Parts: sequence; C-alpha cells; structure tokens
Amino acid sequence: MSTSPRQLRGRWFVLTLYVVVVAIAGLMGALIASFRQGPGQLDPELFGFIQLPPTALGMALYGSVTLAVLFGVLLAAIVFVANRYDDDAVGR
Repeated sequence: MSTSPRQLRGRWFVLTLYVVVVAIAGLMGALIASFRQGPGQLDPELFGFIQLPPTALGMALYGSVTLAVLFGVLLAAIVFVANRYDDDAVGR
C-alpha cells in the first residue's frame, strides 16, 4: 500500500499541529500556575483521580496530558473512520 506525497504531507501537518497545540496547553498551564494569586487556588487532578502539585510543572503536565489524550482519541477516531471509508462508493 503506497501513500501519495500529498497525503503524507497532510498527516505530518496534522501531527505537527497536534504537537504544537499540546505544547501551547502545557505552556498555558505553567503560566496560569506562575501567575496565580495565592496558595490553595489550584488543585489539578489528572483524569479526576491523579493528584498533581499546584506548581507550574504540575499545571503544565495537567494541561498538556489532558489535551493530548482528548485530541489523541479524537484523531484516532478520525483515522479509524477514514481508513474504512470507501472512496469508490462516492460516485455511485
């Protein structure tokens, strides 16, 4: 099974965009933690049960992992459906 160069570039674009968005979420989490107004205002829990420290690193981890999992599941669902879509059925 060969893929066209155009299709390959599209996948690399989506993967690069995914990595950039996850990195921005981590940066935003770190910035939120560094500019908070006092202790006890942040209580990040990853997936509702993994307690993270209310530090810049904990918030960056919370933001990036949460978004990575959410977008990862959505992208996996899109790839799953796209691989099973019959291109020949469109013209019928």
